[in-house]
Amino acid sequence: MQKLHDDVQANPISQPSTAPSKDRTSPRAYTMAPKKSSKTSDSINAKLALTIKSGKVTLGYKSTLKTLRAGKAKLIIIAGNTPPLRKSELEYYSMLAKCSVHHFSGNNIELGTACGKLFRCSTMAILDAGDSDILSSSAAQ
Repeated sequence: MQKLHDDVQANPISQPSTAPSKDRTSPRAYTMAPKKSSKTSDSINAKLALTIKSGKVTLGYKSTLKTLRAGKAKLIIIAGNTPPLRKSELEYYSMLAKCSVHHFSGNNIELGTACGKLFRCSTMAILDAGDSDILSSSAAQ
């Protein structure tokens, strides 16, 4: 019995260490990056809501491409998690149509919510801004 007890003490792997680990750092050692101001995202969301109410928009990838090809779109809004191939295709078509592009900071769920819809929306085209000044503010960014 004593032999078994000595083997356990001789094997340092099986015993938990009481000394503090040197590879861990205190939680206070890391500082987080400052949070982006949500003022710009709030203002673009408010402008989007006003555009949806008073202007003319199309939601979705296929209808956005159709309006770009027809030359009717004035602004394209692309969600943050849109696949890169779709993003580049929309940017190419908007360059041909001389239309500005705004990259929405949120994902497609947040863009759909900002439009007041209960579904996801990866891209949208603004045909007429209505009472909103979203076209001038997105051109300034």
